[in-house]
Amino acid sequence: MDSSSMILGNDRRMLLIEYLQKSRGRAELRDIVEFIAQEEGNTDRKHRKSVYVSLIQTHIPKMERAGIIRFKRGIVELIAVPENVDVYMEIVERHDISWSTFYAGVSIIFGVTGIILGNLHLAIVSGIYLLLSIIQHMKVRRIIKAVRNE
Repeated sequence: MDSSSMILGNDRRMLLIEYLQKSRGRAELRDIVEFIAQEEGNTDRKHRKSVYVSLIQTHIPKMERAGIIRFKRGIVELIAVPENVDVYMEIVERHDISWSTFYAGVSIIFGVTGIILGNLHLAIVSGIYLLLSIIQHMKVRRIIKAVRNE
């Protein structure tokens, strides 16, 4: 398993990378634990402890061995993120829509506008963009599903 698959294959590792990127590549473990617990929708003490233990025992050591992070004295430091991870992480944001879905919506709006205004060119071009966004959306979903199943 390459390091991209290793990160993308687990929500907590993705959230760890996300938090480190937002924190300029360096953060205290307790802040990361709090962030992940919030993202998972459960901030009670028992759940935070579960997040902490899984990070310490599994995720941080695995990511250190892959050369992605460094952990020392309660501080996690981002060393390097595999180049294709950012693309997938942006697409799979938890509380947001993907870019392909956004573009599909915009192309539908322009297509309907083109039909209403009688602008055939606008309707055709928006139809092409809609088709491309649907193809991209399906392709990304297939890749993410494959990565998560590894």
